[in-house]
Amino acid sequence: MDHRPQAWGRPRDDVYGAYDASYLQNSGPKTVTQSPVVTGTSVIAIKFNEGVVIAADNLASYGSLARFTDVKRLRVFLDSSVVGFGGDVSDMQFLDRHLNELAIDEAYDAAEPTPETPTSPGTLNAANLHKYLQKLMYRRRNDFDPLWNQILVAGLDAASKPFLASVDLRGTAFTSPSLATGFGSALAQPIMRKYAATEEDAARLTREQAVDVVKECMKVLFYRDARSLDKYSIAVVTKAGVELKENEQLERQSWAFAERIKGYGTQTV
Repeated sequence: MDHRPQAWGRPRDDVYGAYDASYLQNSGPKTVTQSPVVTGTSVIAIKFNEGVVIAADNLASYGSLARFTDVKRLRVFLDSSVVGFGGDVSDMQFLDRHLNELAIDEAYDAAEPTPETPTSPGTLNAANLHKYLQKLMYRRRNDFDPLWNQILVAGLDAASKPFLASVDLRGTAFTSPSLATGFGSALAQPIMRKYAATEEDAARLTREQAVDVVKECMKVLFYRDARSLDKYSIAVVTKAGVELKENEQLERQSWAFAERIKGYGTQTV
């Protein structure tokens, strides 16, 4: 090794040849999170007659390892909307910081909210926020540097009606009375559509019914989705604001039934 201070730790040129730094010259496209490693799974949401219920578990998986068990994937925006993130956790953290800055900018010009007018005309409501995120995700996709998330936005629109919409890493966006990301689209959506297949069905749902449906879906996901957890966050968005609980627990789960299954564990049959 070359131990001169100006080249400390580098191989000696007269022994190994001159250092070749050509590999550092990269003229290709910018790549950041092109291969997500730490990811969150399903986010589910359903409308009811006065607002929206949205939930996501608190697990972030490192590949197949259930590594981080206290990652909150629901974020409140301006006390009037909730954004739920599925997908890459680092991109979620970037978007969270970005939305915090946006919320601060919006709060400077916003009027004091009241129960009758939870958002002022100058404040981004859920529909505005969804449109903003759609444009942001689509621009990043066009830059070949997408944010690897699927996002649900829950809240109220300009007419103070329940609003629920989705946007993914390509900028594809749509609305529905119930939405889910990840395995939730296969496991939770059939359950939610039994109660809110249309906007008219959702308008007949009460808050208590919607919360019960979401909790039932979280239980199904815990049992059926290997990348889920029994600790979850749940938020209810209405005209009165956002009610967020971040450390909800499914009722104590028991796997005792497995002991009655032939061939389970070390039992003899």
